[in-house]
Amino acid sequence: MEQVDVIVLGAGAAGMFAAIEAGRRGRRVFVVDHAKAAGEKIRISGGGRCNFTNLGIALDRFISRNPRFALSALKRFTQWDFIARMDAAGIGWHEKTLGQLFCDGSAKQVVDLLLGDIARAGVGLWLGCTVGAITRDGQGFVVETARGAVRAESVIVATGGKSIPKMGASGFGYQVAEQFGLAVVETRPGLVPLTFAAQELDWMVPLAGVAVQGRVSVGKTGFDEAVLFTHRGLSGPAVLQASSYWREGEEIAVNLAPGRDVAAELSEAKRGQGKLALRTVLGRSLPEKLARHIETSLGITAPMAELGRGDLERVAQALRDWRLRPVGSEGYRTAEVTLGGVDTDGLDGRTMMARGVPGLFFVGEVVDVTGWLGGYNFQWAWSSGWAAGQVA
Repeated sequence: MEQVDVIVLGAGAAGMFAAIEAGRRGRRVFVVDHAKAAGEKIRISGGGRCNFTNLGIALDRFISRNPRFALSALKRFTQWDFIARMDAAGIGWHEKTLGQLFCDGSAKQVVDLLLGDIARAGVGLWLGCTVGAITRDGQGFVVETARGAVRAESVIVATGGKSIPKMGASGFGYQVAEQFGLAVVETRPGLVPLTFAAQELDWMVPLAGVAVQGRVSVGKTGFDEAVLFTHRGLSGPAVLQASSYWREGEEIAVNLAPGRDVAAELSEAKRGQGKLALRTVLGRSLPEKLARHIETSLGITAPMAELGRGDLERVAQALRDWRLRPVGSEGYRTAEVTLGGVDTDGLDGRTMMARGVPGLFFVGEVVDVTGWLGGYNFQWAWSSGWAAGQVA
């Protein structure tokens, strides 16, 4: 039977980072993953350029039943710390928008950085290797794998969530947590396109491919980014962000003119360009197809000069507060993350170790900590992995 100090389950961002840190401390570490290649979610992220962190890391940009849990790890290994590693490796990067940092080149550079650090730290990497039963063995654990059993003092569970099952995502990490007496917060897809019923799709489908800047809100939480119409409903960064806060049965509010006095703009157009159709006026700030839809949905056929104050206010209200009720989401198939996960009440926020189960750690997406779109989830992977790697 193989004997190691630490076995890491999962060769994603959090798992590899935890392994590197533990290996640098002189610990004998194995990383095991059923995938044939390490860091596949890193490789496909950010359109192939990896949105590896965000300059604006803050606690209010993470969702958890215990919103303060992530603070210790995020403060002890920050975005600046990971940026320093990128710089030391000579990997160029740039800020795209809203503090989001991307590789100048390929996301594969980040995977190669991690694999290089794993090799230098003397960490073993078993890919294409499934994991079976995990049992306590005295002060440590025995992990059954396709290559045989491994005895380890510590087990770091970095198996991710359920998002993108075609890449092998599963609920294995949650099963491990429950086996050892930890609670699991209800899981659901996050950062995912929203879907609509047939009556909405009748007018949405002709708009498929149309994108517009707007603000999408769920309750008091809103996001100012692009909104994209699809054949199934709505997507785009603003919708993906809002989806993490949306619950089935709730409305979303779409503001197509954030920060603008639409009523004043329409009144000015009526006075100065009264012969124009409403769709023409709206088309100055909205895609033509969307402008036509709004005109039609409001039943307005007269030119601007013939519209009364009530008509203008209806148009302004429709642009500022367009209420829509999704029927669901596209699910884990396209979700970028999994909300919920291992309940943080059962974990030590400084070390990520399970309370009452010495040597058992949970890091990354498997934990009930989910970041916003834009590099936040990668930073949680780096920070939580780093924290576990210091003590495992």
